[in-house]
Amino acid sequence: MKKILLLATGGTIASVEGNEGLVPGLTAEELLHFLPAGLGDMKVDGRILMNIDSTNLQPEQWVQIAEAVYSHYHEYDGFVITHGTDTLAYTSAALSYMLQGLGKPVILTGSQVPISFKKTDAKKNVSDALRFACEDIGGVFVMFDGRVILGTRAVKMRTKSYDAFESINHPYVAYVTNNNITYQWKPSPSSKEISLNTKLCTDVFLMKLYPGMKPETFDVLKNLYKGIIIESFGNGGLPFEGRNLLSKIQELTEQGTAIIITTQCLEEGEDLLLYEVGRKVAQHQIILSGDMNTEAIVAKSMWALGQTDSLAEVKEIIETPLAGDLSMKLEIEDDK
Repeated sequence: MKKILLLATGGTIASVEGNEGLVPGLTAEELLHFLPAGLGDMKVDGRILMNIDSTNLQPEQWVQIAEAVYSHYHEYDGFVITHGTDTLAYTSAALSYMLQGLGKPVILTGSQVPISFKKTDAKKNVSDALRFACEDIGGVFVMFDGRVILGTRAVKMRTKSYDAFESINHPYVAYVTNNNITYQWKPSPSSKEISLNTKLCTDVFLMKLYPGMKPETFDVLKNLYKGIIIESFGNGGLPFEGRNLLSKIQELTEQGTAIIITTQCLEEGEDLLLYEVGRKVAQHQIILSGDMNTEAIVAKSMWALGQTDSLAEVKEIIETPLAGDLSMKLEIEDDK
């Protein structure tokens, strides 16, 4: 019989009607009470870590969740974390970096409708997550609407529909239908011993580029943040005519600020060497993001900056695949 630990953190799945709208209020035991009987050959324990809307969930809570998994790691065969959907993908990515060498599944799930409501997706999502937590695999995953997504590849795409999450630039791990699991690819348990590394630097800013952005914006940011993620256009270029941003990028990198370039396009990633606007950016000590999604970039940047003050080492960490977040190791090779 498998032993599974359910860690509750709040979110829509645990919400009840409050004076000003839905607010998390159910305990882990109450969540489990709503599930159908006969979940299979497993024993499930519940524990509440926090009871908050995931909009209010901070990186400090990522650490709390990671520490809870680590401290109970040898007592259980798998873990299910119930979580609000709004920042679930950030948490799943962060846990993927903080908990390495996982030989057991850590599954995050939630719902679009509270579990106490008559019509809800919560019961299916939690039941599927518990079922998948019994598998002999290792890693962090998101379970939603019968689909299993690698923890570093999940993105919330829809605000109301049950199929809220998609796997971006990576195949789904598996599908769960009527308690049956169909793998698209099967992740192997790690042969390494589990390690916990929760050192984070939260001084990271996410900027969405738009036509007309003032270069002086970077003057405001340079003393506030150690890392700036720029969601650029298309393949990742920055404007150098009219409102020239490149000179500001040079100033920031020379003072040791990590500048990570990504794209506003959800699929296929950036390629700085394709156009002149990208090649001019690549001449500076910027950091590539490849086909990582923004949620993973934010979490990985905070984690990388927490490991070292060296810009070169931060660049190496972010550009090296970890927990399946990148399709390949990144480096600029201009042979043209």
